[in-house]
Amino acid sequence: MFISHIATVEIPVSNLERSVAFYVEVLGVKVEFKGEKNAMLSFQAKGVPTIFLVETEDRKSLSFSNSHNGVEHSIIDFYTQSLEEFHHWLQVKNIEVGPLNINEEHGFGGFGFKDPDGNLLSACN
Repeated sequence: MFISHIATVEIPVSNLERSVAFYVEVLGVKVEFKGEKNAMLSFQAKGVPTIFLVETEDRKSLSFSNSHNGVEHSIIDFYTQSLEEFHHWLQVKNIEVGPLNINEEHGFGGFGFKDPDGNLLSACN
């Protein structure tokens, strides 16, 4: 087997400075490298993918529609132990968030939120 894990997730952004500030504040990542038109962000944890922000004029945002039920899905889910608290914190920061969905039987769930370019991200527990 040649591949052992995901190394990097690349995300298109229209304004690198604004996006770096968003991802650092919201996800708590560290800037490993920042060039003129791209930046490598890290969670500083072994085995966890880095995030590579690439400034582009391509206006496609990351998400897709489930053709079976119409639900818009994110490409990337971020894990948090504090799902409800994170949801509330994002709302207080005026970040666009979707409804908090938690399964009452087992307590697992998630919600979507958008970065400054409308890329749909999500958080789950």
